[in-house]
Amino acid sequence: MYQFDISAGSKTELYRDLLSALDGLTAGEPDPVANMANAAALIREYLPDLNWAGFYRNVADELVLGPFQGKAACIRIPFGSGVCGAAAVSRETQRVEDVHAFPGHIACDAASASELVVPIVADGRLLGVLDLDSPSPARFDAEDQAGCEALMTLLAPRLLSPLP
Repeated sequence: MYQFDISAGSKTELYRDLLSALDGLTAGEPDPVANMANAAALIREYLPDLNWAGFYRNVADELVLGPFQGKAACIRIPFGSGVCGAAAVSRETQRVEDVHAFPGHIACDAASASELVVPIVADGRLLGVLDLDSPSPARFDAEDQAGCEALMTLLAPRLLSPLP
């Protein structure tokens, strides 16, 4: 069983520790579903004030639900729809302080108030997105964005193995 000593200090220390833990969990593991599942569990466990953490995979230019931690979620999201779809099309992180003000927001959980979606790109190919939801408005800041982008930079090449 894995056990991590994640710092309760600054956000910088938190993300440094999360990066190290994610590296330890996924190094050498070729299965992308296993790697996404462990990443979702790790993020949900150690990032405070989340009500959903998980992945949507790029399957034939549509986002399809992948491993996650939280309430049941929307299964398919077309590119361009909602925050996840916007991140998929732009390949840019979407940090939304108030999801209710985001045009076309898809409300899988009415309790969500803010969202951070990070595209996952490897070898020039969009593999999917990391989706984090919080019940608190403006939960995510630039440091959260940079930390989660670093996590996905580490994870992306470990998701290239073909799904079974």
